[in-house]
Amino acid sequence: MSTSPVSLEDIRAAARRIAGRVIGTPMVQSASLGELAGVPVHLKLEHHQTTGSFKLRGATNAVLSLSSAERSRGVVAASTGNHGRALAYAAKAEGAVATICMSRLVPENKVSEIRRLGADVRIVGLSQDEAQQEVDRLVREEGLVMVPPFDHPDVVAGQGTLGLEIIDTLPEAATVLVPLSGGGLAAGVAAAVKGISPTTKVIGLTMEKGAAMKASLDAGRPVQVEEVSSLADSLGGGIGLDNRVTFAMCRDLLDEVILLTEAEIAAGIRHAYAAERQVVEGAGAVGIAALLAGKIWGDGPIVVILSGQNVDMEQHRRVINGKAALCGEERP
Repeated sequence: MSTSPVSLEDIRAAARRIAGRVIGTPMVQSASLGELAGVPVHLKLEHHQTTGSFKLRGATNAVLSLSSAERSRGVVAASTGNHGRALAYAAKAEGAVATICMSRLVPENKVSEIRRLGADVRIVGLSQDEAQQEVDRLVREEGLVMVPPFDHPDVVAGQGTLGLEIIDTLPEAATVLVPLSGGGLAAGVAAAVKGISPTTKVIGLTMEKGAAMKASLDAGRPVQVEEVSSLADSLGGGIGLDNRVTFAMCRDLLDEVILLTEAEIAAGIRHAYAAERQVVEGAGAVGIAALLAGKIWGDGPIVVILSGQNVDMEQHRRVINGKAALCGEERP
């Protein structure tokens, strides 16, 4: 852990820094999933966070770590939606202006909420990489300060506070299931969990198509993948070919990465709603989806992170009714 760009003490410092600005989310036991898995299963309800996802932790820690002069210049980021919403909220709370760059694949419900929070929204291209190019231009030409969605030590440390809460609540946790995209959440949670409980497994979960971190880990280096539409839209986007933080941390700390089909993700969304009475977006349902699909083996207790709830409710209704388009797959 000593060579990691984000240490357990960094995460503990982030927890002190963001205290009072984010909520400590509850964790509840799931009888239905426990019966299915044969071991206790606990749901970490991070989708109850103030902005509807875990992203507020990292964004708040990063904004608070800036100097007043840096905040006065304004902050900017590329986002698939949830980071943009969190950064807009965190910046506004500190009197700073946020500019959020997104591709046209980001759902309108997420775009409109970011605008409502007062951010300047730029819609650029059809991929996270194209949105990032606009961020780079704004940093270079207008002097804005970039707060990346995942590949930054302060962001990772902020997301890691979720891992501290998990182990504080359930020290005997044997397996933690964490959604995996650019790796900010997975890296932070894994650093926190394994820093305190080295034998606890941390498993990353992502969609089958367009999984940039999984492709990069398989290749042994950051690679680009084609970005495609998915029910788990928050897990889309690349990890950056010059990734400095999350690739190495996910490589070193994750025990496994599991891929899920669109049909499996849809089943996870439906189960969350029907059995757990939780409305979650596709990215937030991947842990439940993996359990339902029989893709998780091992000891319990298992902790499933429900990472976000910022789903378009019309899409949610289509999924619940079995009428969603699943990227070319047959409806389950």
